Amino acid sequence: MEDFYYRKLKVYHLAKALVADIYTICNYFPQQESYGLTNQIQRAVISIPSNIAEGMGRFSIKERIHFIEISYGSLMEVMCQLEVAETLNYITHEQLTIEEIKITEIAKMLIGLRKNLEEKQK
Repeated sequence: MEDFYYRKLKVYHLAKALVADIYTICNYFPQQESYGLTNQIQRAVISIPSNIAEGMGRFSIKERIHFIEISYGSLMEVMCQLEVAETLNYITHEQLTIEEIKITEIAKMLIGLRKNLEEKQK
């Protein structure tokens, strides 16, 4: 087993970069959102690379797939929350589009990783 295998995954590094983006964006949310949308989106986005790392640290392929699926779900949650932030005029449509491109790339990579793991499971 390779120690810290997740560090070799491009999707992990892209997910970490997304965390930094979202935290920066949240700095511009209204103060009253500190315990609402800001907290929720930050918790969801940090869950993405965290679950990639945890999943890749598991010995069973089934568990690895499970954590990749959790990561994907958190990614979709972040996308939803960004759409809400745009609706509330906390971010611009342009900001949403920029993040959506990054989220789409990460989503495709997570789907690919899941498929790769499923192949190994057969």
